[in-house]
Parts: sequence; structure tokens; C-alpha cells
Amino acid sequence: MSLEKKIAEDLKAAMKAKDQQALRGIRAIKAAILLEKTKGGDTSISEGDEIKILQKLVKQRKDSLTIYQEQGREDLAQTEKEEIEIIERYLPEQMSAEELEAELKAIIAETGASSMRDMGKVMGLASKKFAGRADGKTISAKVKELLG
Repeated sequence: MSLEKKIAEDLKAAMKAKDQQALRGIRAIKAAILLEKTKGGDTSISEGDEIKILQKLVKQRKDSLTIYQEQGREDLAQTEKEEIEIIERYLPEQMSAEELEAELKAIIAETGASSMRDMGKVMGLASKKFAGRADGKTISAKVKELLG
């Protein structure tokens, strides 16, 4: 089932259940998908694009969450936490730190990377391979640690 259909079904269920937290998160996803679909001439988006949209939404909310916590706005921070939780339900399961490290070691061996100069090669392969399953910032930090 496509993400768009799943979102539509979950939106109906949240409305019936009067679940305001779920409604906020699901509506944000639906709006982002609709915006992406109407941006270009093509009205369809790939599964990879859907994952990128969801990751972007989570990143935006995490950034806002950090700001709200720094400013002591726990009411707004709580809203962001709830929306992050809802949006993350639709993302593929995230890799554990151990899985990520093992996969990155394999990529480093495959590319023959030996220093920080080879980070671009490793990051290129890793970003494609782990799309949606690991955050780019996390991948980058682990690659620096392994090559450093």
C-alpha cells in the first residue's frame, strides 16, 4: 500500500477516534506530500521521495524541539515530540548503531577508503544504501570516526 493511501486511511481513523495528536502529524505529512506532488509537472512521487519528505518533516520538528527546550517552552516542545512520534511511524525501521558500524566497515573495505580524503566515496554509497534507515548526520559522524 502506498504511503498516500495509508495516510488517508489513518487520517480517517484519527478523525473517528478524535485523536488530535495523530491528526496534527498525519495532516502535516499529507500536506507535505501534496505540496511535493503539485510542485512539478509530474503528479506522482516515488517511495524514495516519500521517505525524504518524512525525514525532512522529522528533522524540522527536531530542530524546533531543540529551540523550544532551550527557551523553556515545554508546551510547544511536547507538541513537537508528539508529531515526531507520529511521523516516525511511517519511516522504515532505523538501523542500530552496531548495524550501521558493521555496514559502514563493509563499504569502507569495498571502496578501499583509508583516510578522510575518501569520505566522499563512502558517504555516497552509504547515503544511497541506508536511505530512510539512518540519518545523514549519524552516518557522517560514524564515517569520520572510522576513517579518522
